[in-house]
Amino acid sequence: MARIVTGIDLGLRNAKLLRGHAKGNTFRVTDFALVPLASAEIADGWKGLGLPFKPTGARIGLTGREVNIRYTRVPRVPDWQLRNLMRFEVEEIGDQSGSGVASDFNLLPTLPEIEGEDVVLLAMARDGLLEAHAEGVKSAGGSVESFTPNAIALYNAFLRYGVVQEETVLLANIGYDNTDVVIMRGADLVFARNLAGGSRLFEDAIAQRLQVSPSKACEIKETLVDLDPHARPSEALAERARDATKGAAGQLLGLLQSTVLFCKSQIKISSLKLDRVLLCGGGSALAGLPQYLSSGLSVPVDYFDPFRVVDVSALAPEKQQELEQYKLESVVALGLATMSADSATWAIEILPSALAKKRAFAQRHAWMIAAGVLALGWLGFDAWNTSQRLAVARRQATDLHTRLSKAQGTHQKTEQLIAQNERLATLSSALEFTAGSGEQLARALDQLETRLPADFWLTRLTSDWKADPELRVPRGAERPVLSFEGRAREGTNSLATLYQAFVSEFRAGQPKTASMREHLAPNGARFNIDLSVFADPAPESKAGEK
Repeated sequence: MARIVTGIDLGLRNAKLLRGHAKGNTFRVTDFALVPLASAEIADGWKGLGLPFKPTGARIGLTGREVNIRYTRVPRVPDWQLRNLMRFEVEEIGDQSGSGVASDFNLLPTLPEIEGEDVVLLAMARDGLLEAHAEGVKSAGGSVESFTPNAIALYNAFLRYGVVQEETVLLANIGYDNTDVVIMRGADLVFARNLAGGSRLFEDAIAQRLQVSPSKACEIKETLVDLDPHARPSEALAERARDATKGAAGQLLGLLQSTVLFCKSQIKISSLKLDRVLLCGGGSALAGLPQYLSSGLSVPVDYFDPFRVVDVSALAPEKQQELEQYKLESVVALGLATMSADSATWAIEILPSALAKKRAFAQRHAWMIAAGVLALGWLGFDAWNTSQRLAVARRQATDLHTRLSKAQGTHQKTEQLIAQNERLATLSSALEFTAGSGEQLARALDQLETRLPADFWLTRLTSDWKADPELRVPRGAERPVLSFEGRAREGTNSLATLYQAFVSEFRAGQPKTASMREHLAPNGARFNIDLSVFADPAPESKAGEK
């Protein structure tokens, strides 16, 4: 049975929830709800939010001040080193903000204009905010799968349900207070951003110019305003309302233009040029807005309707009508649900600390636990099997006194058993030291995680089975030797002092039998450490020797 997932786009004016499951190359919608809200903060929308169904497997969209999206150009490094680089950056931001920060990152598709480097998209959100969302979903009887920036959900919705051609497209989801924007070149994501500003700009402009209430301004915006440069107002109030919104429309146009410029400066693609613009979101339904933006951007502007290829046959007729009415506002919710239903999508998945720890435990330790159970089962079987063979050998030894004719055969079998036991003993020794090598590596990584200074990092880490007389590992008695090299940020004060303190703490954390060799470059910027906890015992000092 297909897994049921829910995409949740929670805003200030309403919440959009879309539930369903993957069906071939499309998505089958089984439930939809749009719930009106009046919130000062997005996370406050969960208070008293009545939902017609439980949001199971929920992926929640983040936008506005809830999410911080950054771009970093980095050399092409191994995945573990890239994870460390991103972790250092997130920790630095968390220290500056004074609160816990959850994050995730992904590499943008390879850009031909950039050689030898990758562009990393890093998204961050406060732990407290994510936990507030998670509590809201839990109170509604649902469960949280992850959090994703709305812009990334937009990209996946276009990639799955849009018309993808060899062109540069800007897709904008215009909400009430925020606008989410992605720029794509063909099927490749180039830029994603969340902007402050949406349809509230138009309502505030009308309310201020015409001196009306916010609700009346919203009504005038939806019934009288037409931003099409070729449209002619039918009455004086409509003309005054359109004049009032021109400034807000110019602000929105400026936001989209600045997004393109910001993309060029951030990603360093000076030749980037839009071929067309697609709009969605409740704020994009303003009459004449596509024509106004088209005249300002000098490219075609149209609406993005992914529901033309989405299966909604499972919805009741009234729900189909509701989804049709609010299809522009539901694109992000569809993108979020699609990402949960298809693990192959280009994803950013931000998890609060508690959920991240649970998922990490399941991913890292489930196979280890299963392997341990299998190992114990095999050891039990091997012990039983060995005991059976031992019983046979004892019976044969007793029969030797009375069955002299079979003594030679029994002797040969005994020699075979001895040889096999020797091979097993050798294998057991190798397995013992292999397990010890893993323990040695785990202990060293734990020490490095807690004691390595902030301006130091590792550049190489190896574990070899070899001899090293200097570490008391003689030739012919090879043992696991752990070696790692590192660097320190040049210009850091007291590199040698920091290094010596680190080495002392690291050495103190190792077993007393461990043998360790370390070297620091004269400039203090490079260091090497070799370690083996399987070294032969150090010779005892004779009396009188220093």
